Amino acid sequence: MHVRDLLHLASSRLERAGIESADIDACLLLGHCLGLSRTALYLKADEEVDKEKEEYFFILLSRREQREPLAYILGEQEFWSLDFVVGPDVLIPRPETELLLEKGLSFYKKKKNRSGALLDLCCGSGVIAVILARELGRPVIAVDLSLEAIRLAQENAMRHDVAHLVSFVRADLFSAILSKPIFSLVLSNPPYISEEALEHGLQPEVDLYEPRLALDGGIKGLEVVRKLREELPSRLISGAGFFMEIGADQGEDVLALFSGGEEKKNPFSFQEIIKDYAGHDRILHARMGDL
Repeated sequence: MHVRDLLHLASSRLERAGIESADIDACLLLGHCLGLSRTALYLKADEEVDKEKEEYFFILLSRREQREPLAYILGEQEFWSLDFVVGPDVLIPRPETELLLEKGLSFYKKKKNRSGALLDLCCGSGVIAVILARELGRPVIAVDLSLEAIRLAQENAMRHDVAHLVSFVRADLFSAILSKPIFSLVLSNPPYISEEALEHGLQPEVDLYEPRLALDGGIKGLEVVRKLREELPSRLISGAGFFMEIGADQGEDVLALFSGGEEKKNPFSFQEIIKDYAGHDRILHARMGDL
């Protein structure tokens, strides 16, 4: 079949499968098989596709029809204008996490005291740790409970030439880190999807394929967040910044958690919820007060 015919057929099949980005996905899949950009595909629309590559294309197309995420099929996802290796053991990096990084980097670059360490907590594919290391040129500690995620994150650190700057630790939140002031910046994208949302089903690409360990935040999606809130203050130096991605309906509850607490004095001198570009609550920013 010719390039044009394969694109048309693939787009029609993906539309019937309920995929809104059918045309784009068809181009990306075929481009992946042929080693061509979208522009090159259109320029070669009348060319016939090699039989072996055509068969490979239909295998990938069938996987996408089953709602397997495109990033898992291609094995990569663009983030921060870089290509990162991804797989079913990690969440696919999303634009919201770029906003998390933007806010964290902006805060850190304005700090006068940068003596503390940097931490990516619940690192997943390692995109946060890698970007922090690239942008700041400083060592970063990256923590995740999943050994498979750690291995993939290490691959991304090597791919982007920061393996010498990122130290990976397999642990449950702060369980492997001393309870003493160490960090001046902590960024985290923890599991925050509620049990209710998981039970009722998410988008098929998420519900059927993305790792439950990285999604399940328990009751109201706040169980991991509560644990993190308890363990975090003792690890932050004075004036340290904490930035955490949250669900669109969690702003009020998360702000309440970080505004109060059982301590006689709230350790955080500042807390705010930052909205994403769609106007939804998306990031908690908390700042450590004087010790």
